[in-house]
Amino acid sequence: MRAMRPDKPPDKRYIRLTSTKRLITEDGHMMQPDVRGDGRPNAGASAPADVLDTMLTLRARRQPFALATVIGTEGSVSARIGSKAVIDRDGRVVAGWVGGGCAEGMVCQTAVDCLRTQEGQVIELDMNDEVLGTGMPCGGSARVFVEPMLQKPLLWILGHGRVAETVCRIAALVGFDVVVDDPMADSVRYPDAVGLLTDDIDYSQLTIGPDDYVVVATQHKGDHESLPRLLREGANHVALIASRKRSRLILDFLRQEGFGEDDLAHVHAPAGLNLGARTPEEIALSVVSEIVMHRRGGSGARKDGRLYSVPATTEPQRAEAA
Repeated sequence: MRAMRPDKPPDKRYIRLTSTKRLITEDGHMMQPDVRGDGRPNAGASAPADVLDTMLTLRARRQPFALATVIGTEGSVSARIGSKAVIDRDGRVVAGWVGGGCAEGMVCQTAVDCLRTQEGQVIELDMNDEVLGTGMPCGGSARVFVEPMLQKPLLWILGHGRVAETVCRIAALVGFDVVVDDPMADSVRYPDAVGLLTDDIDYSQLTIGPDDYVVVATQHKGDHESLPRLLREGANHVALIASRKRSRLILDFLRQEGFGEDDLAHVHAPAGLNLGARTPEEIALSVVSEIVMHRRGGSGARKDGRLYSVPATTEPQRAEAA
């Protein structure tokens, strides 16, 4: 019985909308949210957009943005406390307003910085000093809180089995949106997945983004087909759940296909940190742990600085799908 799937747009992408149309029209207005689902604006969509509508549109497109809010003012300023603006990842105001001129420029630059560091900032806009302030002496000042609004990272799982099912469960717990691409996928095996692809035998429906993560758990069936496609699409982190022997064979195959060492650096095979894992659940934990380490820039070392001592009786971890 085929798993139920959410409706998807004609481009077969129901998690990330892939339209690259500009969000701003030529007259400087934000397009109204797309309700057609095909990436094209509604007829007459030229009115300035509401901040909330714009945020929902960007969220549906899985595009990061920043929200700037005026939290304090003194003296003569045009913006009011509570005024908001939405700034896209390119540093452009696409909805709302928190001030014009150099004040807007400072807010937009801060927004770009916040999206890069993934941390919010409170900035002081001094509009009294033409030289050291914003360059527009209006006789006042404002405090603006700029908050990055980031999408959950997307994790693709190719394949099935207890390891894949547990990877889905753990990844969802630590903040990933998970999409499973496998003919056997259903909502019973993957209750935490946000999407299921059950008719993608040749992986033609994969649309991997540069910040996405991929776990290949095909149990040696189709990994040599999926990995070249993943690398060509620019996948940043591909975790292959396989034995050391199988991993060597796959990496040699990729080299024969013309992929260089820089490309292969994105393939983690066998996947996972060396936890001495034996059970499918332990293997899944090691795989997700490595992904979290990669995402957060960790090292995997002990936090107290001491080295791990591995008992001589500990068997090497076998990262094979089960």
